[in-house]
Amino acid sequence: MKPSSFSRRAAARLALAALAGLMHIGGAGAASAVATVAGMPPVVDPTNLYSEAGAGKLSAAVQGALARVYVPNLRSNDVYVIDPATFKVIGRFPVGLNPQHVVPSWDLKTLWVANNAENTTRGSLTPIDPTTGKPGAAVKVDDPYNMYYTPDGKSAIVVAETLLRLDFRDPQTMALQMSLPVPRCKGINHADFSIDGRYAIFTCEFDGMLAKIDMVERKVVGYLKLSKGKMPQDIRIAPDGSVFYVADMMADGVFVIDGASFTETGFIQTGKGTHGLYPSRDGKKLYVTNRGSNKIHGVERGMGSVSVLDFATRKVDVTWPIPGGGSPDMGNVSADGKWLWLSGRFDNVVYAFDTTSGAVKIIPVGKEPHGLTVWPQPGRYSLGHTGNMR
Repeated sequence: MKPSSFSRRAAARLALAALAGLMHIGGAGAASAVATVAGMPPVVDPTNLYSEAGAGKLSAAVQGALARVYVPNLRSNDVYVIDPATFKVIGRFPVGLNPQHVVPSWDLKTLWVANNAENTTRGSLTPIDPTTGKPGAAVKVDDPYNMYYTPDGKSAIVVAETLLRLDFRDPQTMALQMSLPVPRCKGINHADFSIDGRYAIFTCEFDGMLAKIDMVERKVVGYLKLSKGKMPQDIRIAPDGSVFYVADMMADGVFVIDGASFTETGFIQTGKGTHGLYPSRDGKKLYVTNRGSNKIHGVERGMGSVSVLDFATRKVDVTWPIPGGGSPDMGNVSADGKWLWLSGRFDNVVYAFDTTSGAVKIIPVGKEPHGLTVWPQPGRYSLGHTGNMR
């Protein structure tokens, strides 16, 4: 039987589609040869280093972890626990002085509360068991404002903000391995890592600068002064590793930084008091929190909002205001990508944004909530902060 012209056209389309698929696979395979540092898990998709933190890609290491949102409250010295299914507070426990962030460990088995005990020597890390949601005995460390992990998982990096220092510690016991002074980085606080893990860039909140750290040699490479704003906060690398985005709460937007040359290449206006940066689970968007104030200690019901930045165009698609005002700060995205959870720093609340519509739920918590984390999150390992997952 002679095939119809429709059948021939359909067969041709299928052949072209198959060829395109083969080309895509070949291209991804060729491009995936990112020469990472020793011990770092491989980059699966070099066009999207967040590929393994996609919606639902939960590691076996988080099996048994309770679905919870852990909220550190800086002024009430406690952690509130929220059930993300009901959007209700279901627990609370005391921790150390001035808890700043809840940090998932590299191996995904522990959540560490960074209690930096502002301007005292009483800093500590409180471990939380994700399978029970209960805290353990605190470990004394100096000035833990924030915490990250080396890409090979061999060291935790405690960000000692007041001491202008990065303390490399054993990721299990938190015993000190070495300290790296960063003397020109006043207010050192947030970081992200290059796609190959060879360097990290830290923000210097009170110097208006960035510090580049060689993660192999563990030394300061140099500093970069930002052109305006002068109060950088969170930092996040682009999915393809080409640039870094730096939130600046005085500039009301995001700087674009070429990490390799360590130069400022652009700026994107977002909203008042730009602060936190969180990639969507598909790696296509960057959620940018605008805290609503240019002051460190802002007021309630400020001009808070969340801007949704498109990674491909480097433009803001939409900005979601908070009805009645607010102060969205730090947080992360739910495992399924449907909710963006954020602390309301000056309003003593937590926000849950619907990532499709921008509609927001508001949940009262303790006094001055800060770096909350959502758990579990997808990914093979955590580089720290509130869940910098890979």
